[in-house]
Amino acid sequence: MNKSRYCLFAAISLIGVAILSFCPSHHEAQSPFVNAEPRSAYYAIAFYNLENLFDTIHDEVYAEVNGQRKKIEDKNDYEYLPDGANQWGTMKYQAKLKNMSETLARLATDEESRVKLPLGPAIIGVSEIENRRVLEDLVAQPALKDRGLKIIHEDGPDRRGVECAFLYNPKLFKYDHHVLRPYVNPEGDSHRATRGFLVASGKIADEEVHCIVCHWPSRMSVSLYREVAGRQVRAIKDSLLRENPNAKIFIMGDMNDDPDDKSMAQALGARRTPDECDDHDLFNPWWNVLRRAGVGTLKYNGNWNLFDQIVFTGNLLNRSEAPTKLSFYRTEVFSRDFLIQQEGKNKGYPKRTHAGGVWLNGYSDHLPTIIYLRKQVN
Repeated sequence: MNKSRYCLFAAISLIGVAILSFCPSHHEAQSPFVNAEPRSAYYAIAFYNLENLFDTIHDEVYAEVNGQRKKIEDKNDYEYLPDGANQWGTMKYQAKLKNMSETLARLATDEESRVKLPLGPAIIGVSEIENRRVLEDLVAQPALKDRGLKIIHEDGPDRRGVECAFLYNPKLFKYDHHVLRPYVNPEGDSHRATRGFLVASGKIADEEVHCIVCHWPSRMSVSLYREVAGRQVRAIKDSLLRENPNAKIFIMGDMNDDPDDKSMAQALGARRTPDECDDHDLFNPWWNVLRRAGVGTLKYNGNWNLFDQIVFTGNLLNRSEAPTKLSFYRTEVFSRDFLIQQEGKNKGYPKRTHAGGVWLNGYSDHLPTIIYLRKQVN
């Protein structure tokens, strides 16, 4: 495509992104999975910060030492034990599992979903989970057990045990392999080791995809630490594209920064408009969701932030009426009344598990995000 035609396409695409992201109509597809004319299959990828999904058992941190797995310290999970600050016993843990599973089950499936898909997302990135055990308990819940969801997880070095993982539907995502890439602290301080970047590789709609789930350093740390995360994830993306220039890459997570913050816009290089993106650049569709529509995923001091983002490579930006390759379709911040505090001083905020030391039997201080994809069916 020459430069002038590319610019014209980019301008039309930008208008299309705005319409697709903010249009109030939720049911463009005539049927849940394949529409009539042209026939297109739809897929979803989601992310959800589960806000401290801890079990009630004390855990330990292990590491490979001289080729052997050895305990190196106790996890700082004491507040999520029965005798801890949150009095985290079986009843609260089971309630948390129920709430999280019912929310995950509704992603891309309920009547309010922008595209209603009977099988839900192909892959769901999650953060703030303690270990594989809580994921096994989660997918066994009544709301999810019939989905047959599989787990991708690796133990990480975070001292609290806060980790990332994937859940995936093997009918939609054909898993190949995964790897946990470490976050390299810029100061080389092993005592500040934190969660790394979990990379899951496989196929959606017979096309090679790589999904990277992250939970970048918190805002208790200065921006530098998140910028370092952005550069490191960008390097992972570039290395994957060197192996296969046609691969499609999704980067998702709780970035602890908004789309226009330095870690996202500069260090990671996730761009605001399609006309800024070549096939190997990253496009961030959430920039205008926050700054133009005022929609976010968490609230602080009365203002919305959008830390929970899913960005992707520009080779997903084909917006023809019947894309022959897997292509970006639209976004959704999954906001439902049951996920929002309906009364009290935190009215309008996401309904948390705890607030002010009080157990609310809520969900998370974050809302889930979803991107929808489509591909022509022959």
